[in-house]
Amino acid sequence: MMATDWAGIRAEFPSLTEWTYLNTATFGQMPRRAAQAVARHFAARDERACSDIMRWFDDADGIRARVAAFIHCQASDIAFIHNASAGLSLLLGGIDWKTGDQIVTLKDEFPNHYYYPSHLRGAGVEFVVTPWETFHDSLTARTRLVAISTVNYSTGFRPPLGEISETLRRRGIMLYLDGTQSLGALPFDVSQIRPDLLAVDAYKWLLSPNGAGFMYVSPELRERLAPAVIGWRSDRDWRNHENLHHGAPRFASEAEKYEGGMLPFALLYAMDAVIEMIETIGQRQIEQRVLDLAAKTRDVLRAAGAVLSADSNPHFDSQIVTARFAGREAPAIARQLESRKVLVAARHGNLRVSPHFYNDETDLAHLAEALA
Repeated sequence: MMATDWAGIRAEFPSLTEWTYLNTATFGQMPRRAAQAVARHFAARDERACSDIMRWFDDADGIRARVAAFIHCQASDIAFIHNASAGLSLLLGGIDWKTGDQIVTLKDEFPNHYYYPSHLRGAGVEFVVTPWETFHDSLTARTRLVAISTVNYSTGFRPPLGEISETLRRRGIMLYLDGTQSLGALPFDVSQIRPDLLAVDAYKWLLSPNGAGFMYVSPELRERLAPAVIGWRSDRDWRNHENLHHGAPRFASEAEKYEGGMLPFALLYAMDAVIEMIETIGQRQIEQRVLDLAAKTRDVLRAAGAVLSADSNPHFDSQIVTARFAGREAPAIARQLESRKVLVAARHGNLRVSPHFYNDETDLAHLAEALA
């Protein structure tokens, strides 16, 4: 096997020439090929005056198939969304909640997983927030849904999804996953984890423009989950655009029934270019790369005097590295690093450092120097 040309790959990302960028958990840097895919689309619009618009949907079907292969499911399971909140809102808004039903999430989760469940308290739904240590004990006969991330945004916690999924399936509890903080860095196999719904905003580790994203909706869930957005593409015969159906929509069985209307084609072309790039490099090679860089990042932070959760707790073996410095506030440290053109983040008292495959050891050396 030939060695991966990481230096050549890094050249795809213009901002890295001026910045030490270790903040993909906030925003992914977009490769040149993604911007070029957007430019080609707009150039084609000018050239053809949008006369070939229905072919864009054929392209979208190809992108849908690529996404499906990327996470090991069928193209019919994939719908495009503009952010992960849309996927979670579709699910939570479509469940026939009963008084006393429970939603469970983990401590320190992304705010999405707090806001809508808290809103449902008005309908008598109980919202349970638990640390991982008591997660299994928090599940009851009234628990209908667990909503968590594949990797925690503020701590780097990486829950054991296989264990969780097996437990929930055995007890008839639905599983919602937000894959935004891992897909593109860590491989994910829907066929193994089998969530009911997986939502992914592609602007972080999938290095795409804002507004590009997708969700996996299981065939079983699609049978009972109604669309939340209903428009001209909601009818199963929408491709017959010269004679669109008038009347109540006849929904298809595929997940695209949740899209409802026009798609953000330029953004999807960009996302497609990134996923193709990741496939060419190899998902396992990228996983090894980011976890190796994360391990070296932890070494840098320890040497600078930081205390890491990864050193005392299980399941912090992700590409999001968090640390605390005694007597120093994380936001102040992040601001000082930014003044030296080293970009990291502060989240809930943690200094968060999140390297991706475009980073290298020189970035970590700059981080160590700036911390000193």
